[in-house]
Amino acid sequence: MVVVVALYVASLMAAAENVTVGQLPPTLSYHGGATTYNAKNYGAKGNGAADDTKALMAAWELACGASGTVTLMIPPGTYYIGPTQFHGPCKASALTFLLQGTLKAATDLKRFSDDWIEFGWVKDLTVAGQNGIIDGQGAASWPFNKCPIQKDCKVLSTSVLFVNNENTVVRDIMSVNSKFFHIALLQSNNTKMTNLRISAPEDSPNTDGIHIERSTGVVIADTRIGTGDDCISIGQGSDNIDIARVHCGPGHGMSVGSLGRYVGEGDVTRVHVRDMTFEGTMNGVRIKTWENSPTKSLAAHMVFENMVMKDVQNPIIIDQRYCPYDSCEHKYVSGVTIRNITFKNIKGTSSLPVAVRLRCGLPCQGVVLQDVDLRYKGEGAASSKCENAMAKYVGFQYPEPCA
Repeated sequence: MVVVVALYVASLMAAAENVTVGQLPPTLSYHGGATTYNAKNYGAKGNGAADDTKALMAAWELACGASGTVTLMIPPGTYYIGPTQFHGPCKASALTFLLQGTLKAATDLKRFSDDWIEFGWVKDLTVAGQNGIIDGQGAASWPFNKCPIQKDCKVLSTSVLFVNNENTVVRDIMSVNSKFFHIALLQSNNTKMTNLRISAPEDSPNTDGIHIERSTGVVIADTRIGTGDDCISIGQGSDNIDIARVHCGPGHGMSVGSLGRYVGEGDVTRVHVRDMTFEGTMNGVRIKTWENSPTKSLAAHMVFENMVMKDVQNPIIIDQRYCPYDSCEHKYVSGVTIRNITFKNIKGTSSLPVAVRLRCGLPCQGVVLQDVDLRYKGEGAASSKCENAMAKYVGFQYPEPCA
């Protein structure tokens, strides 16, 4: 694949060699100081049948190798593609991937050894949509996903992975029916994601909306997510995460974790989540860590505030005995220390009687609940359950705090 794309790119570059701005070939447009590459001019068909993988990668190589401000435009159409890598480093000072059509994933799992679409090692990248859709065609793959029931399982492909990028903007994109995660950030710095629409059926396994890991300076705002797993999950080694005005549901809610499962995990610190609405989810805001952690780590300095819960099973939950499998070891408490966590102004309804569950391993440190008002939708009153929480309560509290 790499050799074929390289040869294809070489032929295109030769055709455009030594062309001045005033003599641009028909494959390029130039306006306002920016150069635009149209993927259809480089072999992409966009007819939903032809495999456009090589053509899109070739067009990317040209755009990435160009100087100045550059846009790679994917015009209206349906682009059927297999695993596709959009890698840098790029020569362009600012590069925009403008999706006006639909990217549709291949369904043959034999084609995938890793993720589906990968943006990696790029600085100052914008991935923007104008009615752009990323369709993972996950329904054909979900029956082969054994991860919900097997600890050691084959992980299916994430729809879009951003890895080792700096200063990235992702906006106005719709992602549907991923095989596994919809969007994942890995080892990326300064990422802003706004106005995303992410959806998959409620029973689709591991279709997390956005997963963050080993990344710093992440902003997610004004987004709507409804999937079969976490709307947003924050994994190990992440710092300075700001999430605002996200609607979550259906799904498993908003999670920090799971943490503490693997050797050498990094701390998760400085998380601010605000102005979210959860509707019909399994959880609201949750911190989940494994027992028997092989190394110690920290989850600290987090604020969850101004949340609305609508018929949520577990609106507020700290779970340091997290294990989704039938058979789980309980030899040692979690190695993740939980410190300085605030739940503030959280209101709405719980679909289960226990609306607040704080289950700490080692005593949690500095947990604060301020102005909580959660009502059980069934008969009777909502309640709280705590283990080693050592929580402080401020302002109005319903259900009643743990004794």
